[in-house]
Amino acid sequence: MLITQILSAMTVMICMMIDSMMIGRFLGVDSVTAYGLASPVLLVFAAFGSMLSAGIQVMCGKTMGSGDMEGTNACYSVSMVTAVTVALIGVALVLILQTPLCTLLGAGKPTADNAVFFLTRDYLKGFILGAPAFILAQIMVPFMQISGKRGRLVAAVLMMTVSDIVFDILNVFVFHGGTFGMGLASTLSYYLALLIGITYFLKKDCMFKLRLKSVSARLCRELLSYGIPTVINQISLVLLVFVLNKLLLDVGKNLAVAAYSVVSTIGNLCYSVSSGVGSVALLLASVFYADEDRSSLRVLTKTMTFYGIVLDVGVIILVQILAPMLAQLFLPNDPAARELTALGVRLFSLSLVPSALNTAFKNYCQGVGRIRLTEAISVLQNFVSIVAFAFIFSRILGTPGVFLGFFGGESLTLLLIAVYVWVKKKKVTFSADDFSFLEDDFGIAEERLFEKSIHNLAEMAEASEAAAKFCRKRGEDERSSMLISLCLEEITSNIIEYGFPRDRERHSIHIRILLKENEKVIRIRDNCLRFDPVEYLKLHRQEEDPAAHIGIRMVMKMVKNANYLHSLGLNDLTLVL
Repeated sequence: MLITQILSAMTVMICMMIDSMMIGRFLGVDSVTAYGLASPVLLVFAAFGSMLSAGIQVMCGKTMGSGDMEGTNACYSVSMVTAVTVALIGVALVLILQTPLCTLLGAGKPTADNAVFFLTRDYLKGFILGAPAFILAQIMVPFMQISGKRGRLVAAVLMMTVSDIVFDILNVFVFHGGTFGMGLASTLSYYLALLIGITYFLKKDCMFKLRLKSVSARLCRELLSYGIPTVINQISLVLLVFVLNKLLLDVGKNLAVAAYSVVSTIGNLCYSVSSGVGSVALLLASVFYADEDRSSLRVLTKTMTFYGIVLDVGVIILVQILAPMLAQLFLPNDPAARELTALGVRLFSLSLVPSALNTAFKNYCQGVGRIRLTEAISVLQNFVSIVAFAFIFSRILGTPGVFLGFFGGESLTLLLIAVYVWVKKKKVTFSADDFSFLEDDFGIAEERLFEKSIHNLAEMAEASEAAAKFCRKRGEDERSSMLISLCLEEITSNIIEYGFPRDRERHSIHIRILLKENEKVIRIRDNCLRFDPVEYLKLHRQEEDPAAHIGIRMVMKMVKNANYLHSLGLNDLTLVL
């Protein structure tokens, strides 16, 4: 999932970089100013899309973790209706109020000698037509991840990048459409990306079903409430840009602000790694938390920390080497600004590792329901800590001190997260379990939980025998222990026999047995091709041969309830005895 998520985040940032570079190089300074003045409107729509996307990941994570496909479809339906409704209202408002809106944004009055006003209005008109596709493309990402259609998602974001470049070039050299054409180029690229993705949702085998009857005000409020931490995150970022621009004007004048504009653009691209890690952590944490799967949450904590560090160390090395060339791309004609930008990019890149860890923990906390902690990390990471260090360092180092403030602020936030854990645990600890932010009584006690991964028939036989012994040692009678062992053996042997050879991928099965107070639960996950044994048995119920599908028939007769779910590219079967 991580590669897809990083590519998605990176592609959007590349599109914004391309627009900025093309406008700056070919349309002139007034057009760059217009693009900058219009950016708050773009950020508002982006913030709403991000809020919905985060809400979807948390809400769907909870419903999928508990095996509630109806709840997942309700989330899908309400998110689609909400996205389209808000996007259309937003488009109408911008088009109706475009003149006072441009003035409010700082473009001045629509007078004959004020070219910036008309350029700003033109860009807004071109871009705002794509707002519905822009928001729908954002919320399409988590649904495509959940359904395991990562290849289609990559194709969509690549189409958006390539088409945006092509349309920008055509606008500049063929159609001469000015800033309206640049905005329209982005609009067309969003619709092309949406077209690739939306075709899956129109297929009969799409796992999500649009059910308008399930849409309600309560579900809409619930969806939006899950995304509120993301809004706080965005507001903190907007405030950070505003304050740092003021600080840079004070210590370095316009040159420092211009350098920061480029550093920020390059930084957004670098943030794609931490954004990807955080997004995957949010979705998986929601799924595992709803499933009360403490061990998987522990593994997730280790994995997100590892990838956040390793990948961003690689990004830091690249940025340190490429900083002068990156500055040259944006500021080819101003040596002083280019030199300051290169230094700023290098200093900023030092913050990437602590930033990746902060983002991962922030999104993870959102996934496990620690909303207040998520909001606190957002405000600290994206505003308070960075502003404090930028102010202190700028008094000592001038403009470079502001850029170094990112490293100081991110490091302080990470330290405060660690201190929070140490205070809660009353000891200095770095264990994944302690940094999972779970209560001691969360989930089933480990002595009542059996877990095993299976890769072949020999391991299947061992797991079946071990499961029976585990149940007997925990006080289960011989019959219950034998039934659990038999269920495991029948289902996993079917998966190995029919699922493993169907393609050349490396396959595995993960089993969990939970001995709860009033019931025994078996969870079986595999990464083979999609197969629903519950539905399959319903379709073949009328067959006269009593020996047909005997393994599945026998298991279904032994259990009180069977539930199948296909998500994240995995088959997930839950059996309740």
